[in-house]
Order: sequence, then C-alpha cells, then structure tokens
Amino acid sequence: MRHKRATPNRSFRVADQIQRDLAELIRELKDPRIGLITLNSVEVTPDYAHAKVYFSQLLGDNDACTEALNEAAGYLRNGLFKRLTIHTVPTLHFLYDKTTERAADISALIAKANANRAKDD
Repeated sequence: MRHKRATPNRSFRVADQIQRDLAELIRELKDPRIGLITLNSVEVTPDYAHAKVYFSQLLGDNDACTEALNEAAGYLRNGLFKRLTIHTVPTLHFLYDKTTERAADISALIAKANANRAKDD
C-alpha cells in the first residue's frame, strides 16, 4: 500500500493563490487608510493556521494601512473561505514590507556616492 505524500510545493501554491485572491478582495475594501498597495509575498505556516502577508504601498501612512488591513483580516479571511478549496484557511497577519523602501534608500546612497566620486575625479 502506498502512502500519498503531501506535495512539497503545495504550500507555495496555496500561498500564491492566497496572494492573488487577497489582491482582488483588498481592492473591494472601502477603507480610506488602505491606499494603493502591493502584496509582495505570503508565507503560510506548515499547518495552514496562519499566513503572514507582506505588503508595500506607494503613498500613505504605513502604520494606519497595516492597522486597517489587520482590522479587515477577518472579513478578508471569510472571502478566502469562499474562494479556496482547502480545509483550513489561515488567519491573516498583515506586515508592512520595508524592502522596497530600503532598496530605494540604497539606490539613492549609491547615486550620491557616484556623484561625489565623479565630482572628486
């Protein structure tokens, strides 16, 4: 008798589907604190109980946006229940992702350093 092994990529597929579905569901939210956001990644725990949703936003108050998304997490999770075909839909935890901000800061520092070097030469 063969045992059916869990597909190793399943959690990645589930996380990817959650990310796509959440993007649509968030667009429907009417909270003014939630600006134009990008969902950068979703990390699901092995038991599918929790999902960390990393996002960035172009304009607006990041803390207020994080608060608004976490307040809407129950509503969003409910929306996922209707879309996903998995037994456990994870509890959502929204976290502001500073990666793009840091990348922009680093790019600015590099440009400044290059400008200073060019001036010195």
